[in-house]
Amino acid sequence: MTYDYCIIGGGIVGLATARAILTARPGASLILLEKEDALARHQTGNNSGVIHAGVYYAPGSLKSKLCRRGARMTKDLARRHGVAFETCGKLIVATTPLEQERLAALETRAAGNGLSYKRLSAAQLRERETHITGLGALFIPDSGIISYPALCQAMANDIRQAGGLIRTGAEVRGIRRSASTGHGIALRGHAIHASNLAVCGGLQADRLARMAGLDIRTRIVPFRGEYYRLADKWNSRFKHLIYPVPDPDLPFLGIHLTRMIDGSVTVGPNAVLARAREGYSKTAVSLRDLSEIAIFPGFWKMLHRNLGPGLAELSNSLNKRGYLKMCQKYCPDLQLEDLKHGGAGIRAQAVSAHGALLHDFEFADAPGAVFVLNAPSPAATSALPIGEMIANRLFGGTDSAASTQTEELPA
Repeated sequence: MTYDYCIIGGGIVGLATARAILTARPGASLILLEKEDALARHQTGNNSGVIHAGVYYAPGSLKSKLCRRGARMTKDLARRHGVAFETCGKLIVATTPLEQERLAALETRAAGNGLSYKRLSAAQLRERETHITGLGALFIPDSGIISYPALCQAMANDIRQAGGLIRTGAEVRGIRRSASTGHGIALRGHAIHASNLAVCGGLQADRLARMAGLDIRTRIVPFRGEYYRLADKWNSRFKHLIYPVPDPDLPFLGIHLTRMIDGSVTVGPNAVLARAREGYSKTAVSLRDLSEIAIFPGFWKMLHRNLGPGLAELSNSLNKRGYLKMCQKYCPDLQLEDLKHGGAGIRAQAVSAHGALLHDFEFADAPGAVFVLNAPSPAATSALPIGEMIANRLFGGTDSAASTQTEELPA
């Protein structure tokens, strides 16, 4: 079986890439392979469902451009397919003088990105959200919420209607390229061939790249983000998404209150080292995953750099009261009994050989192939333009936005 295009990975980035290819190349033969028995089972299906507006990213950066365009495209696609979403707005709340300074930097970024925003005083914050306290806040009205798995199903329908084939339960066992047959993709018991290949493997991104023979220096280090669901009495008490001011030294946005599209409210996530790339329970362990982390020098350098924050996150994971204390910084009315079990997600965090946490999107090109090596937040929001960018690279385009840029939050 030979196809014009093969996409590996049935998360939101893989689906967006397949959809973009078939939109630009109607009639092309395309197959998308997903190793799980359903689409969007990992990062896409276990995130907070936020449509980010793009406030955190440096004006002119790749993240900024893709996020702002992606937010518009996500909402447009949802409208066309009847996927529920809500533009409820986000409040980024400062609770200390240092966070007030960082909030001013975020306000500058919001202006540079052309976003609508409003700086709120403590009294104005309290007027908007009676259960939230802080020294002030930045209001971003264009942030929203959606079910990304539902959006993925809409994209899957588009792909099938355009003639694309989606195969679940199709774990890739090998990737080889030859000049005569293109890319050979080994599956259980058989193989397929494709002239062009896009690998959007998420938690398995580095392994798939090495399987294809790429000499990459980054590795995926999985971080487990634990959520609590708030007691039902809180479901109608918040009007907005409530975020803390992020630490510029970390790629995580901190523990936040998230209104979900089903009406519930979650609080989280934290960020603790996961002992299995795809193990969502606290007791999940993969010896293979742990051994790969242990022999990667970049992990130990990263651990040394971030030991203090890492220990704090681990403490909050083990101690529910510590987790609650983080939430009470801006929502003092929350009590221990309000935190109900809510599950977890795992973030595929790319780490360099020097121990740096990679903040931005990262791609690698090979003849007739594109590999997504790092797709951190806001990848879900940005998935549709990322898919177009990957498609353009496969078509031989020279999209200047494709060059990766590492942009950190200002101190």
